[in-house]
Amino acid sequence: MTAQTHPAQVHLPVPASTEADDGTAATDRCQAGQPDLTPAAQTARLFRHAPLLLDCGQPVNDVTVTYHTYGTPQPTATLVLHALTGTSAVHEWWPDFLGEGRPLDPTRDYVICANVLGGCAGTTGPADLPRVAGADAPLTLRDMARTGRALLEHLGVTRVRIVGASMGGMLAYAWLLECPDLVERAVIIGAPTRHSPWAIGLNTAARSAIRAAPGGEGLNVARQIAMLSYRSPDSFAVTQTGQRVPGLPAITSYLHHHGEKLQARFCERSYVALTGAMDAFQPTDQELRTIQTPTLVVGISSDVLYPPAEVKAGAALLPRARYLELNSIHGHDAFLMDPGPLPTLVSAFLSA
Repeated sequence: MTAQTHPAQVHLPVPASTEADDGTAATDRCQAGQPDLTPAAQTARLFRHAPLLLDCGQPVNDVTVTYHTYGTPQPTATLVLHALTGTSAVHEWWPDFLGEGRPLDPTRDYVICANVLGGCAGTTGPADLPRVAGADAPLTLRDMARTGRALLEHLGVTRVRIVGASMGGMLAYAWLLECPDLVERAVIIGAPTRHSPWAIGLNTAARSAIRAAPGGEGLNVARQIAMLSYRSPDSFAVTQTGQRVPGLPAITSYLHHHGEKLQARFCERSYVALTGAMDAFQPTDQELRTIQTPTLVVGISSDVLYPPAEVKAGAALLPRARYLELNSIHGHDAFLMDPGPLPTLVSAFLSA
């Protein structure tokens, strides 16, 4: 037990990334009788009879949850928990992890991903919830986990393996604390057990931008702030040199592009609610030491948002955790843009 409490650190080399399958390949798989890797979103109405009691004390009925499933329904599933601005459409944002022979294998497993409570991709969001003291109801990661549990009950799932990265990794910690009876194994990538003053400070600046310029422009700026923390100086030195627009540094046009892109597809109230929930998630060391679920925790060597030492220290609190470190120059976003050997290692852990 003592040896498990202090997980070994393993550095993972990162080879060149590979391109995801295109639409033609997906069509070919379907014609060959393989599971559909581009399913339509589904919705469920939960808490229709007994309410969800939020941690703030507000009861909520008729919660809508939008979700995607991959594979054949069965009582045991793999539950994917998405990042801050993610959606339930895993096939759109994590092709390195979804597919036959990959960690999320619909030919073998029942894979589920739901848009979180408070999100803006079909699930009940801040505008749909009762207001509390004249403001949007404050949400917690535990509220999201309880909503997810109700979805699993709706789908007839009684046990899950969890895979979460970034906000999804923090949400995985909430699941381990809130629903330990449901979780067989957990994979947590690029996420701390709780937000540091640095992470809270970045979110505070982002929320201040939104409140200073409501209606979209503040969200644009908030995303630019966040994008700086999602990569690393070395990553930008490699990918954002020179100019793409005459007279404008590449990094400037890069930040403008991502700010405008999020402004067009995301809700500023959801951004405030979700970052607030992440900042408020502060489990104690004592709580974390009660987690007995086998857990794989992955840090990223160049992550400036959640430095690997911080992620490793959190993993050391879990009695049955193993820590690995992904060696990449691309910072926090390496789990999306260049995961290297990570899918193979996650597959091995989930099937152990």
